[in-house]
Amino acid sequence: MRIEIFVVSLLVIYVNSCGQTATKVGGPQAPKQVCAGQLIFEDNFDSLNLNKWQHEVTLGGGGNWEFQYYQKDPKNSYTQNGILHIKPTLLSDEKGEVFLTSGKIDIPKDQCTNSDNWGCSRQGTPENVLNPIKSARLHTVNSFTFTYGKVEVRAKIPAGDWLWPAIWMMPKDFKYSSWPASGEIDIMESRGNRDLKENGRNIGTQLMGSTLHFGPNPANNAFMHTHWEKSLPQGFDRDFHNYQVNWNPNGITFSVDNQVIGEVKPTNEGFWKVGDLAKSNLPNPWKGSSKMAPFDQQFYLILNLAVGGTNFFPDNASNPGGKAWSNTSPHSATDFWRGKNQWLPTWKNDGSSHLQVDYVKVWAI
Repeated sequence: MRIEIFVVSLLVIYVNSCGQTATKVGGPQAPKQVCAGQLIFEDNFDSLNLNKWQHEVTLGGGGNWEFQYYQKDPKNSYTQNGILHIKPTLLSDEKGEVFLTSGKIDIPKDQCTNSDNWGCSRQGTPENVLNPIKSARLHTVNSFTFTYGKVEVRAKIPAGDWLWPAIWMMPKDFKYSSWPASGEIDIMESRGNRDLKENGRNIGTQLMGSTLHFGPNPANNAFMHTHWEKSLPQGFDRDFHNYQVNWNPNGITFSVDNQVIGEVKPTNEGFWKVGDLAKSNLPNPWKGSSKMAPFDQQFYLILNLAVGGTNFFPDNASNPGGKAWSNTSPHSATDFWRGKNQWLPTWKNDGSSHLQVDYVKVWAI
């Protein structure tokens, strides 16, 4: 009896010492009970844990007409010495140059067989290539989601022309309708070009950005009110850095290596006011919700390495060897692929062209 009373007393002390938290969690990898300050998600990448991370398999281009084909392939995502590597490779290494022709797939004759998974067609002139780069996007949508918390990702960004690494978060259920009405939290984005300049400023590996996307529709995305950047003359690709976000019911703060680079604290008028969206003359999708809407719902983590696309790399920027495609070209992926003699030599085989992640940690607030 005394032992039972002692055990119950310890449980009562533990429960009472568990500080209250605004953090809410979901998914099979989430803890059953959450206390303030608790580490609620962690991966040190001693292996690639597919119970924590899922691969997205898509040719969709992420809404930006990017040039990569996300696959679940150990050549594109793997761990080594406690580091997650996301590595870009060429689709042509496996399939040859694969073209679309009037909606059909065109494969060079010496690559074409009746059993080819892609099928064969050599009618007409090639108009566009199938996404020519293989890469990986990992997320936790089915394993771990949370509302409010502190995130820290220690990572080293890749160097290589037109590589686009990202560490970010998306809503699990899109509570407030489609993008960007339900929000997007970009913890880190950068460009892999080492000498990409716009108006004399290096916007490649020497620059990273953190952004919140929100608005009633894509045409009224108010991200420009919540976009912050940090420059580093030696480049973010030379070493690992800590990319951090503190997300709570009163605001969101972005930091790099514990240095704050941007912060937003909405008033009771919420992000409708932050984005100056009244001028859109559209209905407020967050009316009647908390001041943090749309950032008051369950989000999940994403790690990916994209390539190219038609809006992230400015046409007016200068780059050694130029830029192989125009953002307005209807054949941007083809132009990019045909210009591979410019960018492929910048993708080194020493690991420097991989997105490398040392760890991901999330704490309750």
